[in-house]
Amino acid sequence: MSRITHRAQVSYIDRTREYYAAQGYEAPYAWARHTDVPFAPLPRPLSECRVALVTTASPWHEDPAHRPRPFTRQPVWSAPSSPPPEVLFTDNLAWDKESTHTRDVESFLPLNLLAQAASEGRIGSVSPRFYGVPTEYSQGRTQREDAPAVLAMCREDQVDVALIAAL
Repeated sequence: MSRITHRAQVSYIDRTREYYAAQGYEAPYAWARHTDVPFAPLPRPLSECRVALVTTASPWHEDPAHRPRPFTRQPVWSAPSSPPPEVLFTDNLAWDKESTHTRDVESFLPLNLLAQAASEGRIGSVSPRFYGVPTEYSQGRTQREDAPAVLAMCREDQVDVALIAAL
């Protein structure tokens, strides 16, 4: 009998490439790479900044007919940060559904933790809304459409810092 003392590394790049090839895509998946990302210093101390969360989950709909389907284009959306949503729709996204679940929204959209950070003075405030970005398999469309839409909402809400809570 053979015993394994540790997990073998999972190469997500290779796994993603193989997945897309199995779906019939002719060109191999190319991971986004940005060598000139315009990072900037915070405009003021974090304890004075308004912080927002961005998620790739979708709004929950009781009616399954209104839930997103895999590989269908979804619009950028927003919802109130308080109270946080009790459930979001994630079944259309690719994540390890055998090893974990998304029933605990706080595990991937920590709005309560942000509110606590604000009450303790570690951040200035939580944005009145959080933002949802579709899981898009087009890097160009994400850059041309989704990112500018989220940026516009962040500016409208006077957000200083946006955190992407990836699922």
